[in-house]
Amino acid sequence: MKKLYLFVSLLFMSLHTLWAWDNHILISTPRTSLLLYAEKGNSLRFQYLGDKITSGQIPHIYSSGNGLNRPAYPVFGTSCSQTPALQVEHANGDWTLDMVAESVETQIIENAHQTVITLVDKLYPFVVKLYYKAYDNVDMIETWAEISHTEKKAVALKRFDSGHFLLSQNDVWVSHMHGSWASETFVTTERLESGMKVIKNMDGARNGQNDHAEIMLSLDGKPNENTGRVVGAALCWSGNYKFRIDTDNNSVHHIFAGINDEASEYKLEPKEVFVTPKLAITYSQEGLSGASRNFHRWARNNRLHDGWGTRDILLNSWEGVYFGVNETGMDQMMSDIAGMGGELFVMDDGWFGDKYPRNNDVSSLGDWVVDTRKLPKGIKGLTDTAKKYGIKFGIWIEPESTNSQSELFEKHPDWVLQVKGRTFNYGRGGTQLLLDMCNPKVQDFAFNFVDTLLTNYPEIAYLKWDANTELKNYGSTYLPKDKQSHIYIDYHRGLIKVLERIRAKYPKVVIQACGGGGGRVNYGVMPYNDEFWVSDNTDALQRIYMQWGTSYFYPSNAMAQHVSASPNHQTGRRLPLKFRFDVAMSGRLGMEIQPKNMTDDEKTFARKSIESYKDIRSIVQLGNLYRLVSPYDRKGMASLMYTNDEQTKAVFFAYKIEHFVNQVMPRIRLAGLDPQKTYKLREVTPTGKPCSLDGKLISGSVLMNTGIAVPLWQEYSSVVLELTAE
Repeated sequence: MKKLYLFVSLLFMSLHTLWAWDNHILISTPRTSLLLYAEKGNSLRFQYLGDKITSGQIPHIYSSGNGLNRPAYPVFGTSCSQTPALQVEHANGDWTLDMVAESVETQIIENAHQTVITLVDKLYPFVVKLYYKAYDNVDMIETWAEISHTEKKAVALKRFDSGHFLLSQNDVWVSHMHGSWASETFVTTERLESGMKVIKNMDGARNGQNDHAEIMLSLDGKPNENTGRVVGAALCWSGNYKFRIDTDNNSVHHIFAGINDEASEYKLEPKEVFVTPKLAITYSQEGLSGASRNFHRWARNNRLHDGWGTRDILLNSWEGVYFGVNETGMDQMMSDIAGMGGELFVMDDGWFGDKYPRNNDVSSLGDWVVDTRKLPKGIKGLTDTAKKYGIKFGIWIEPESTNSQSELFEKHPDWVLQVKGRTFNYGRGGTQLLLDMCNPKVQDFAFNFVDTLLTNYPEIAYLKWDANTELKNYGSTYLPKDKQSHIYIDYHRGLIKVLERIRAKYPKVVIQACGGGGGRVNYGVMPYNDEFWVSDNTDALQRIYMQWGTSYFYPSNAMAQHVSASPNHQTGRRLPLKFRFDVAMSGRLGMEIQPKNMTDDEKTFARKSIESYKDIRSIVQLGNLYRLVSPYDRKGMASLMYTNDEQTKAVFFAYKIEHFVNQVMPRIRLAGLDPQKTYKLREVTPTGKPCSLDGKLISGSVLMNTGIAVPLWQEYSSVVLELTAE
């Protein structure tokens, strides 16, 4: 009987692994379909992306004029005038490819159907396998390419995109996240016109200089949050990337995404397989917020470490003491955050260095020994103190860098990226250098440092992993002369190897991805991180704008949002403590402040707010996001909310961001509720008497269709409401 069961199982798997396709290749998620067409021996053609269709409806796509019939993965050589996704140079100097379909395979894997389309060149033994992974539990399709050959000599990959898709609408708008340090993730929205729109990064390290590696495409004109068709795309790569949107004269938009090809020619050896990063594509009829919810669910399931876990409320030491770390000060801060109900204390930069003490940003990176002049009892003394106060302990690290003033650099000057014969181009502090992660010895050093730290001090629950410089010196002493152009790629391959080793051994340690630049997070590194630091700018007003854009693609339990001092250290702005808390509570709540400078009343309010946040934490961090009123629409306010899947609980946020005499504030229509249910409203963070909405019973239909007048009378007013179905 067991043998029969095994035979049937293998037969079932074989039926779902190899199949003769009928020229049409239909790839579907619960509510989305991607349609391709290929006859064996002919080119692969892209036909359709949009609402889910059945195989019986495929003829309707053509009858309605929606079959695009364009190359699905255009290559240079078949047509020299079209924009290619793949461009190569063979060893004999030939730049052409002519790829045709050889086979189609599909496989049922966990929560997904994976289709592999093998393309072969008509002349050369050159192969491209295109992967399309369609999830069964979320509207997301991942696509990527595997490129290989068996030619006699290496083939130079000039361009090697992860994926390419097309849209055919007249009035398409692109939204992307642009910014710089301390002014990250501002939403930039523009109409696509004829020509090419390029969004790219050349930072080299794992930060984006100005832009995030994600875009939203609104198909029905200027984007709306909760209505209209939207296609979203995110490249899962930690290094240089490039999005190209090529709009032709027929209003067909060709979207290409992949590793940035600039200064990245890759010499592919015979039988070597080059795997591109994954490109994640979603489609929604529920506006930008609908596409965001797809990204959030996909990330929690697949691209965020411990994606369905809630995060602790923490105090980080940076803005409290900066480099002035010492034992007494850390004890005081741990005592204070424990007294306010916090759960974790993180000691930031400034704790290490022997020959070169880390008293500022000009020295010591790589010298990962405790400065016992500051911390006589070492890390063990700090973890014991945290245990005494009943909280967890975390620590700051930056394993990817060193300083020219460091013992590490003195011992291993060949471990940094450098150009022989040229002076160094330094980063932060005028001395920071990037370690050469292409080099396995450097990878081992980074892993061994983290491994030793966590092995010696198993009480460490949290790592803040920083990255404060871009790749400034384009040269590797490890890579051979003819493969220096691999630096931008092999650096990140090496970094991912380190992260994989750490995660395999320490799956329960929470790791925050911190960094710099305008695009400081990506889905290339988030599978190994639990959260990320949204910005070094903790000003609550500016954070509303930055957190709004970040939430387009990243879930709230990954977004570290901290309450900081007033006046703010970056902008000098003075804001009420309630406003600062209410803004930070819309994501992973934390504090970035010196508690001893707070008044007793402020500590009391903080304690009550933290207690209240614990009641709503699971809804905020794991709920379904609905952005309601955008700060970018200049209506004087911003509003968003979260609901649970059962529509029995919700948390609503509203902020007044402009203040004028006789100002008319819009009524806010809520979303994501059950129109048949009645909800009781409770203000979460009142400063005295609760607002007029507290205790009210209002039906879901009225809340969503008519809306509520939120009492935002004063400058920088804010309201947080918990909604509970009766």
